[in-house]
Amino acid sequence: MTDAAVLDMVNQMLLVSLKLSAPVLICSLVVGVAISILQAATQVQEMTLTFVPKMLAVATVLALLGPWMMQVVVNWTAGLFGHLELYAR
Repeated sequence: MTDAAVLDMVNQMLLVSLKLSAPVLICSLVVGVAISILQAATQVQEMTLTFVPKMLAVATVLALLGPWMMQVVVNWTAGLFGHLELYAR
């Protein structure tokens, strides 16, 4: 296996992981900022007030985008197995 093939596999793997994690992280960030602004405005500093809405928002995003995420992983894995003869050299 050549260095270029290894770098290409790593590049694809990093892009897939970024594609899969971005919606969840962005949702968590948006909910966290919104709750922080609400806490600053009302001066209510309760730790569970940030945790529970983030958990519910992330669970919702995972439920809605789960099939798309699975399709991305399946396509990447199929491409990896489809070019297995290139990596076995």
